Amino acid sequence: QVQLVESGGGLVQPGGSLRLSCAASGSIHRIHAMGWYRQAPGKQRQLVAKITNSGLTDYGDSIMGRCTISRDNAKNTIYLQMNSLKPEDTAVYICHYYSDYEGTDYWGKGTLVTVSS
Repeated sequence: QVQLVESGGGLVQPGGSLRLSCAASGSIHRIHAMGWYRQAPGKQRQLVAKITNSGLTDYGDSIMGRCTISRDNAKNTIYLQMNSLKPEDTAVYICHYYSDYEGTDYWGKGTLVTVSS
């Protein structure tokens, strides 16, 4: 089993920046991917960004060029740097882990990001 713990959420003003972290622990396969999804009230859960164990990235349309995903393999942690935040970015941001090789899929509890004046 893989455990995911997110941190870094909070209140930020429009135009501000925030960095989220997700630390993974447990039975982490060397071939896997991790990513960030977000879900706001009344909206579908959508991909923000994902990154493989080798560093390949893929971005969704959620923030559209205003975020960067990265990872620290030594810490089994991924990060999401978000810039130029807008009120519509307000959502619960959820960390995700999956391995197609093992057929495993895990979700974190989520961290709330609120963009407001």
